[in-house]
Amino acid sequence: MVQRILSILSWVGVVLVFGALVIRFTKPEWDQYATYGAYAGLALVLLYTFGQWREIVAFFQRRNARYGTIAAASIIVVLGILVAINYLSERRNKRWDLTENKQYSLSEQTNKLLGSLTAPARFMVFDQATNLDRFRARLDAYKYGSSQVQVDYVDVDKDPVKTKEFKVDTYGTIVIEYMGRTERVTTDSEQDITNALIKVVNPTAKKVYFLSGHGEKDPGNSDRKIGYSSIADALKRDNFEFATLALAQTGEIPMDATVLVIAGPRTDLLEQEVPVITNYLTMRNGKLLVLFDPPDDLKNPPPMTRLTGLLNEWGIKSTDTVVLDVTGLTSNPTAPVAVPPYPAHAITNNFGFITAYPLVRALQPETSPQKRSGQTFVQTGARSWAEKNLASLTDQKNPVSADPAQGDIPGPVSIGVATAVPAATPEPTPAANTTKKPEDEPKKPETRVAAIGDSDFVSNAYLGVEGNRDLFMNVVSWLAQQENLIAIRPREPADRRMTLTENKTTAILLLSIFVIPGVVLGAGVYSWWRRR
Repeated sequence: MVQRILSILSWVGVVLVFGALVIRFTKPEWDQYATYGAYAGLALVLLYTFGQWREIVAFFQRRNARYGTIAAASIIVVLGILVAINYLSERRNKRWDLTENKQYSLSEQTNKLLGSLTAPARFMVFDQATNLDRFRARLDAYKYGSSQVQVDYVDVDKDPVKTKEFKVDTYGTIVIEYMGRTERVTTDSEQDITNALIKVVNPTAKKVYFLSGHGEKDPGNSDRKIGYSSIADALKRDNFEFATLALAQTGEIPMDATVLVIAGPRTDLLEQEVPVITNYLTMRNGKLLVLFDPPDDLKNPPPMTRLTGLLNEWGIKSTDTVVLDVTGLTSNPTAPVAVPPYPAHAITNNFGFITAYPLVRALQPETSPQKRSGQTFVQTGARSWAEKNLASLTDQKNPVSADPAQGDIPGPVSIGVATAVPAATPEPTPAANTTKKPEDEPKKPETRVAAIGDSDFVSNAYLGVEGNRDLFMNVVSWLAQQENLIAIRPREPADRRMTLTENKTTAILLLSIFVIPGVVLGAGVYSWWRRR
């Protein structure tokens, strides 16, 4: 009797479940009642199932039933693993980029910039529908890099209103919108996209002035050996503007100067220039970068007392030396290299590339009378030293060697020093605002000075060395107090093309058409002959 009642209830439960499905599709306004009916039907079906427990146990005691249960459980476990993998892959982006320059991975600078976003950044791609897919792989990496990034794809032929709204007149345009500011880029290159993102995140371009009038390097010069045009282009990509400054003529440093660069002066500063630079540093919390080469005349080095005195005031001691390196990393001992790990400093944090210097002097940190302490951020290896006897470098008969008794500085030798001093007159403290986040607070003004004992390492001829460009840009970014730009920048894909001579082309053709097929055919004939 009980089994009969349970059987009737089970059929009632099935009817309720199917009835709920029909109501949901035909009468959406009765959806609430359909839900109640489905729950009631499932409860009745489960009640019937529990009432048949004896028959269920007896069924699973059979051998075939046990094997079938194991097979079903295995299928469920495999499906569960596949679902879990799909769930994790949907929320976690993991790639293995085996290309030499990591051209399919976002650079450290891009990831750092994405991590600094404090508001939604919208990327809109405008192109024909058939061409939109070429942007997806690159922009998906940006989307995975930050939850603040949103990517939209717009078919310009189907949505001319939005195309006109964002003033797009070229196929393949990416519009980046951030906090009401927009930038456009017409390529899918990471370097171009990140540069556009930098401009919308930091809308005010910083101004870098290169001092002139003392034989310094010129950012407008494209000469291979002494030109700085390539590093000037790198500055523009990071949203820095640049100009030359003849301080002897102007008598003042412009108010829009973010960083003043003295790149490889061949003569000393003028007497009237020193107080102008000092006033810029002390009264305006200025930023100064000095690239100070060894003297051209090693036997009779010209005096540079004003420039060395200026550096000494900011905790940087200049030496009349040339650093020699006998580690074998370079063929020329007078062209030392610096290798990771670098001394701990914000400029070289996580910096993992070699930098090379054609001819470099030692710069040592010290504490100035004003308690301004320098800190080394670049140094050469332990088997290098700074040679004090410059005249001996031109003597081909007697090879030089480290001699501390003659004033030589044993390695590792400091060649890059930086100093940061808080503003002498801090700005008044604003009223407390509990809703403000720490990252929203304005940066405290500082005077920052950095010096490197060589200016040629970022000339057009040597900028291609693995880490030279990034080190210079990190120094400028640190001086400008734009720490979010201190990172390894996007790199161009390595050129892997081979240039073959006519003989090599013929050899490859014969090898692929005759030699390799002939070897395979010969092996087959030999195997057939052995079997016969």
